[in-house]
Amino acid sequence: MFRSIKAPIGFIVSMSLLVIVVTVLLFAASESKRLYQDNIKTQSDFFSETIAQLIFPLVNEGTWDNVPIENALSTLSYRENLIAVRIYSPDYSRVVQLNGRESERLQESFFQELDPKNVPVGVVDDCQIVVTHYPIGSPAFVRGYVQVYTDVRAPVGSNFFSLVFYVFSPVFIVFVITLIVCLLAVNKLLKPLGALSAFTKQVTQAKDYTLRHKYTKRDEIGGLTHNINRLLETIEVELLINQEQNQALMDQQEIMTRLANYDSLTGLPNRQFVFDSMKLELARAKRNGDDVALLFFDLDGFKGINDSLGHETGDLILVEVASRVSMLLREGDLVARLGGDEFLVVPDRESNDASLHNLATRLIHAFAEPFELRGLSLTVGVSAGIAKAKDAEYDLSELMSNADLAMYRSKAKGRGSYTVFTPDMVESHKRKLHLANAIEKGLANNEFSVYYQIKINQRGQVIGMEALLRWNHPEYGMVMPSEFIPIAEQGGRISSITHWIINKVCQDLPELKQWVGRKFRVSVNLSVHDLRNSNLFDNIYAIFKRHDTNPEYMEFEVTETAYLENFANSNKFFKRLSNMGCAIALDDFGTGYSSLSYLTQISIDTLKIDKQFVREIEQSERSRLVTGSIIDLAKRLSLQVCAEGIENEAQWEYLSEHGCDSVQGFLFSKPVPIDDLMSVPLCFPRRVLDMDFLGV
Repeated sequence: MFRSIKAPIGFIVSMSLLVIVVTVLLFAASESKRLYQDNIKTQSDFFSETIAQLIFPLVNEGTWDNVPIENALSTLSYRENLIAVRIYSPDYSRVVQLNGRESERLQESFFQELDPKNVPVGVVDDCQIVVTHYPIGSPAFVRGYVQVYTDVRAPVGSNFFSLVFYVFSPVFIVFVITLIVCLLAVNKLLKPLGALSAFTKQVTQAKDYTLRHKYTKRDEIGGLTHNINRLLETIEVELLINQEQNQALMDQQEIMTRLANYDSLTGLPNRQFVFDSMKLELARAKRNGDDVALLFFDLDGFKGINDSLGHETGDLILVEVASRVSMLLREGDLVARLGGDEFLVVPDRESNDASLHNLATRLIHAFAEPFELRGLSLTVGVSAGIAKAKDAEYDLSELMSNADLAMYRSKAKGRGSYTVFTPDMVESHKRKLHLANAIEKGLANNEFSVYYQIKINQRGQVIGMEALLRWNHPEYGMVMPSEFIPIAEQGGRISSITHWIINKVCQDLPELKQWVGRKFRVSVNLSVHDLRNSNLFDNIYAIFKRHDTNPEYMEFEVTETAYLENFANSNKFFKRLSNMGCAIALDDFGTGYSSLSYLTQISIDTLKIDKQFVREIEQSERSRLVTGSIIDLAKRLSLQVCAEGIENEAQWEYLSEHGCDSVQGFLFSKPVPIDDLMSVPLCFPRRVLDMDFLGV
């Protein structure tokens, strides 16, 4: 109703003053009326007494002469406000009546019902009439009575209007002046409140909570001002806290977003980010009928460096890889780290086959230059696979799988290359998956079998054999270890295979003893995955105990790369085997990247020369020098030497002349089942080999 507090306060003040003025006027009128009535009553009493004295001489005892009385009273008829004068005899019989100016009131019911004997004396308020009753004569001898009726209605009303007329103007002036003064005072009192209200509006509009209102008086408004300022201080502090918290939340959200979408090590987009982007890009390409390509690659040799030099060095290489690849890309290309040493390049959508091949070539060549880190020159290669969306029917999961297949095909080709996905790779991949899922079942169904390849000493005598595994798959036929062993290692099933072959060799050992008839050893290969199994020694010991196997008939072969991957644990494991009586052979010696200083620290009995050196003995002087150096080194370390891959007598003769303790190869026998092994000769005199017994 009111928009300002001034209006209701002004209204209240005005009404209060008006009530006061009206009250004063009414009180004044009431007092004026009372005073006037008292005055008229006094005058009427005096007038009655005067009349009684005037007519007393005219009243004879017991007789009334009306004429002289009327003549005497006639002079009084013009008295102001007089209604009537009545003269009564002692028995209240009316003798004379003089009507005055207000005689018309005699028609009122008051006079019609009036009993002169019981007439009310004084002011009759109901009728506004003053009645006086006065005896004629002395109280002891009353000759009659005088009753005077005086009107007070008209004079009181006239007096009221006169009072109002003369009093209202100054009262009204005083009222107006007082009202103005009050309103000015109210306005002055409320001015600080208005200023405070304007200040709060300013704060609301500006949203500046650092503002403060100045008011020094210590009244209610001062208290309110102080409270508002304190409230603003509280709001300011809370806003600062909220701003800091919001900023912290925004920073945290930015960090979380970056962590969720970017690799913390290299700063490249991560798997989540690139997959989300690829989903959108594949949907767009599918709508428009376009194609999208991606290049998936990982690092060749990174694992060995990471394991031998530590993860910190590996992380530095990954950072350098990210930097080197980023510099190769064009504007619009995207590179992301998927995890570990796996990276993904998404070329610009305008890329064609030629640009993809060019990108892959430049990527491979970029890693020809070694990384210089901490004084070391480290070479890391790249194997890449290229896949296209149309071949995967725009399915991201299938597209990534195709690129992964192509990349592993590059690794199979010898690394440092790239391969473009073709649909026939899927069938090869399905074969691998089928084989991986069939290993456990094959072990349970005895689909695997052990083939033995004999080892010959310098005198041509059988001194041992290597146990090699074969898988006669019911669907794929004979599957070689070169195919299913990597699959088993990747699928985490190599431990089951190793456990099976050791158990099978221990079962065959009594028959082998009977066939050889003298001391020999059966070699079983262990992979790097086997050495990671902390329960391997306990499993071997349990198998030996179950079959009552003499450990002196067993030899375990391991590559130098596998041995040195975790040197401390491997050394501890092989020392336990040696203490139990088993022999240890270091397989494929010379093909790894290890330092020869390790030979003085590892627990081995035999060095095995890889067949790649044996194969080139006749043609390559360098191979002959390397082979001779290995034999000489082994002799100096009091180690036995075994060469594998012997295919002709010249190789055998050269190795024997240079002190090689034992050999194995197709010259003597290919790997055969134990039943066929029984027909292989136990002695092979040099230059008198009977090829009918070789099985080749």
